[in-house]
Amino acid sequence: MEEGRLTRSLLHEGKPGADGVGDHGSETPKNGSSATIVVVFSTFVALCGSLCAGCITGYSSPAQSGIMEDLNLSVAAFSVFGSIETVGGMVGGIVTGRLSDLIGRKGTMWVSEASSIAGWLAIAFGQNAWWLDIGRVLLGYGNGLNCYVAPVYIAEIAPMNLRGRFTSAHQFMLCSGISLMYFVGNVVSWRALALIGAIPSLLHVLGLFFIPESPRYLAKIGKHQELEASLQYLRGKKADISEEAAGIIDYTETFQHHSQGIFDLFQKRYALALTVGIGLMALQQFAGNTAIAFYASSIFTDAGFSSSVGTISMAIIQIPAIVLSVLLTDKAGRRPLLLISAAGMCLSCLLLGLSFCFLGLNYLQGIAPSLVYIAIMVYTVTFMMGMAGLPWVIMSEIFPINVKGAAGSLVTMSNWSCCWIVTYTFNFMMDWNPSATFFIYAAICGLTILFVAKLVPETKGRTLEEIQASIAHFTQ
Repeated sequence: MEEGRLTRSLLHEGKPGADGVGDHGSETPKNGSSATIVVVFSTFVALCGSLCAGCITGYSSPAQSGIMEDLNLSVAAFSVFGSIETVGGMVGGIVTGRLSDLIGRKGTMWVSEASSIAGWLAIAFGQNAWWLDIGRVLLGYGNGLNCYVAPVYIAEIAPMNLRGRFTSAHQFMLCSGISLMYFVGNVVSWRALALIGAIPSLLHVLGLFFIPESPRYLAKIGKHQELEASLQYLRGKKADISEEAAGIIDYTETFQHHSQGIFDLFQKRYALALTVGIGLMALQQFAGNTAIAFYASSIFTDAGFSSSVGTISMAIIQIPAIVLSVLLTDKAGRRPLLLISAAGMCLSCLLLGLSFCFLGLNYLQGIAPSLVYIAIMVYTVTFMMGMAGLPWVIMSEIFPINVKGAAGSLVTMSNWSCCWIVTYTFNFMMDWNPSATFFIYAAICGLTILFVAKLVPETKGRTLEEIQASIAHFTQ
């Protein structure tokens, strides 16, 4: 059968050696080339959207006290502002896969940044809670589009031996955006902070004029000449792209004969990919990371620790942690980093829960604030090492091109839906029982360890074609 020929062809052509060189003994762009200036620049431009996403995520924590004071918002009203971004994110998540299939990866990034810029301006100049909520929804919509299309675009243009490293840089830039908001938010007003948040979006818009469209998207829509031109531009004028281009076209045409709709995604052959994609996204959110990022200031305050010292420390410590993850993704592999990350998060959430228990005990009250600080620092480091970015890396790798749009929308929507649940309920859970809140998060982190150990495949050192053909069971 045609499916069997495809898989056998991929397995014979794409077997990488230890250095990313195929069995045939010559290095090709398909199997592992060095990154050209164009690939690096194109990746950087896409990552400007990730920096904007980090600014959106990190904005609410340093802005909370200023917004509540200036606009006289209650805790419930600010909880709406903080969590309503996820409503926009869910809408963006629903359409992002389909939109990227219709207007391309670049076109989707254009729409994402237009929405983000409008959102930042609405917050910066809004005079009441309604304008701020509208701006937050627009930011969420842009973020929902970008969090899918940026890693997918990077994965589709990067050489195999650098794909994990480049794609996981999405999380590095996201963390940089969060850190930027934490640092700058301590010295400027919340309105000025919103204007600063718009700068990465403007840079992204300018950069999009100078980067090529994804070759795999061009193959999907049948533009083979444009595909070859884009691939040649990415790999360099002297690179021989004939084998890589032929492989992409053959792979895409074969899979295009199969189902492409959202309901066809639920066939048995896609069950593992769908389970892994949705499962990782849900566990990432229910482990509490977004709640801690959004409401770090209030957590430190409730524990009796300086919120400014705590948030600045988070901003500082997450950068080297995510750099380490970027460097190790293509060396250690995805699965080991995910397991280490989930284990560290589990232990730190247990410590957080115990710390809040200690606040009610006279003889342990003195050490509780320091324990909360240590626990959040450990949580931040271990989360950034794996669970922060690797679910998006794996999502960009495991879905075949014929269902990537539908699957991407479903997975992204799942992430944002879970994010909304966590961010909206967190303040109410903390009012109910802070210790129990973090014990629940610890239990979910424990489930994450089992999930990764049993179900998540290792994608290191394999071409996208190999991964997708094997995980979708195109073997007969």
